[in-house]
Amino acid sequence: MIICNNLSYIYPETEKLALQNINLQIKKGEFIAILGSNGSGKSTLAKHFNALLTPTEGECIVNGLSSNIEENIFKIRASCGMVFQNPDNQIVSGVVEEDVAFALENLGVPQPKMRKRVDEALKSVGMSDYAQHAPHLLSGGQKQRIAIAGILAMNPEIIVFDEPTAMLDPEGRHSVMKIIKNLHNEGKTIILITHNMSEVEDCDTLFLLKEGRLISNGTPSEIFDNVPLIHSCGLELPQIRQLEYNLKENS
Repeated sequence: MIICNNLSYIYPETEKLALQNINLQIKKGEFIAILGSNGSGKSTLAKHFNALLTPTEGECIVNGLSSNIEENIFKIRASCGMVFQNPDNQIVSGVVEEDVAFALENLGVPQPKMRKRVDEALKSVGMSDYAQHAPHLLSGGQKQRIAIAGILAMNPEIIVFDEPTAMLDPEGRHSVMKIIKNLHNEGKTIILITHNMSEVEDCDTLFLLKEGRLISNGTPSEIFDNVPLIHSCGLELPQIRQLEYNLKENS
């Protein structure tokens, strides 16, 4: 579904090299996570997956389409939706169901079809009872579920979640992670950007970024077993895994 070939990116306004020679592949239906500390380049990489950014060098191919070709960008964004860290950045309407319908209106989806897709999206995230509510009166977790519903209504094959739980309390984090896992079980290709290692134990593959470079990838067990590598990237093991490691080291 996604292929990065020697992808590098330099922010034009600062001339900062944010990504360097990234090579990776993500298959259809996979649940993958991109891990790294703040400033590692993980959010910059995520923005390449739905063509919010295009490579300075190299290539990002999404669903067979290169983002280097301008006429492909709209198709890429239709097939790869993105949920951001702050839901307030995605909510644009004063009524929940109108916000979920916003992108569909722009795409010219007929009213009966739009109604069905909005209702299904709200049901998927457990927010049907809030269809007529004002988003600004909702909790952070509820807002994030509305942002997810807005993407679901567009029915993309791939969904990128860029630190979707970073601003939420424990209950909100649990609710959003449950939705993400359900979407993967339904067949969506899921890309989770995070620095929270406790969120990635159910992933198929983890990609580890440090200072704009992809330095390792593997299953959660493979990555978790390399504790020095994790710590060198400014990351921490999940608490239970850290306890197991400490007991092993002290035995």
